[in-house]
Amino acid sequence: MSVSERDEQLCSTFPGDYSNLTAVYINCTLKRSPSVSNTQALMDRSIAIMKANGVEVSEYRAIDHQIATGVYPDMTDHGWDVDDWPQMYQVVKEADILVVGTPIWLGEKSSVATQLIERLYGESGNLNTEGQYAFYGKVGGCLVTGNEDGIKHCAMGILYALQHVGYTIPPQADAGWIGEAGPGPSYLDSPGGGLDNDFTNRNTTFMTWNLMHMANLLKSSGGLPAHGNQRSEWDAGCRFDYPNPEYR
Repeated sequence: MSVSERDEQLCSTFPGDYSNLTAVYINCTLKRSPSVSNTQALMDRSIAIMKANGVEVSEYRAIDHQIATGVYPDMTDHGWDVDDWPQMYQVVKEADILVVGTPIWLGEKSSVATQLIERLYGESGNLNTEGQYAFYGKVGGCLVTGNEDGIKHCAMGILYALQHVGYTIPPQADAGWIGEAGPGPSYLDSPGGGLDNDFTNRNTTFMTWNLMHMANLLKSSGGLPAHGNQRSEWDAGCRFDYPNPEYR
């Protein structure tokens, strides 16, 4: 299928302005820097699209930081000597977009990704200025790499967790690379890796744009409407039309 001159122009230019958006990418690889991370390589493709459209991007390789295990905002209050999470969370809570990257091990997201989700869960009771949960009005997605089955399974768990703590999940908010079924090439391997795989490239691109579109829609409209979802108002007695049936 050939691309017309008009279509080529539409493909290469976008009239919108996303320079007011911020995103944070957290790589949950099990490899410390400077070891090569296949997950990072896929994340870099998505990051490049965001940066090309003016999005301010922050990046973390979680395993390079001393993130304590637990579900409280600061685990130094619960017996840990060091906890880098509170500082990282300050960046996460200000970002419009969060992208979690993980490898697949035994069909599951990495232990580091699980730890990250637990720490996000520990912050989920915080409220924003509208009395909603802190992550309302923010957008989440995930990228997954491996050379065994499990992209959809990992994405299912990550995206469920993100929406549960308040993130909005746009259409097709995940992408990944596994190659053929069974042990095989990793994303960066050549030949047979994922760098030139059209399916992975397409899904990564669609995911990135969907995250930006949704984040921009939410930000330009002031976030998710603050009615029917304010814990502060519920605690004060407001019931937002919840029925009070008469039991017989």
